[in-house]
Amino acid sequence: MDFYLTALLQGLCFSAIALGIYISMKIFNIPDITTDGSYTLGGVVTAVLITNHQPTYIILPAVILAGAAAGALTGIIHTKLKINALLAGILVMTALYSVNLSILGRSNVPLINLTSLFTLISIAGDPNQNTFWILAVFIAVITLMIGYLLKTDFGIAMRATGNSESMIRALGVNTDRMKITGLALANALTALSGYLVAQFQGFADISMGIGVVIVGLGSVIIAETLINWFKITSVWLSLVLVLTGAVIFQLVLALTLSAGVDPKLLKMVTAGFVLLIVSLPRLSLLKSS
Repeated sequence: MDFYLTALLQGLCFSAIALGIYISMKIFNIPDITTDGSYTLGGVVTAVLITNHQPTYIILPAVILAGAAAGALTGIIHTKLKINALLAGILVMTALYSVNLSILGRSNVPLINLTSLFTLISIAGDPNQNTFWILAVFIAVITLMIGYLLKTDFGIAMRATGNSESMIRALGVNTDRMKITGLALANALTALSGYLVAQFQGFADISMGIGVVIVGLGSVIIAETLINWFKITSVWLSLVLVLTGAVIFQLVLALTLSAGVDPKLLKMVTAGFVLLIVSLPRLSLLKSS
């Protein structure tokens, strides 16, 4: 049971990255590869500040600002230099590897026996249950904030930028600024995932972000499939399903490992699972036609 509880906790940790990819991919239609670098950046900044015994009220804003800066840089390269969004993300992600290594100082920093978000607050006696409640409250607050933002006039303008850029530009909205802000927000959320995962697993590693984009993408695709199945139009329900997708994704991986699949094949299984999710709607359409 603890095995699946750990998967649930990991799913909650990855919920922020799922929300970030949902904003960049589904709201702005921008395939942002900065994710791999900004996720690691969040973990690296967290590790360095924790090892220097900085309080949470300094670490959290620092992580958010670092992730937002990475996303904004991608947005500026894309909008101001007219570089393809995918290439802009790859360039920033590549540069972030050196930045992260310079900040961390070495390839791996352990955080065992250091004060973290999950030891700072005591809600339940059992460590796993305590972590669950802290994560649940943390993710709920983030989701409420993002949901509220998307319902404001600014959020509606963001959503309209992704749906019809030419129309919203004709209404006088600065679409370049919207894209830069959206990518900054998406990568700030991604960095928050790095912040949570580094403390949850007890270390930060320079390679922790490799392939993490597929975790977030898989979570969003699961959510999109559920949204289409149930014909959901509510912003709030869509965000909840994105969180659900992140948890489902981790539980499926846990089930795969518990079934006896070699851990060395986990990345291949992950890729196959995402491919299956992407293919299902298209296969259904082929059968119906």
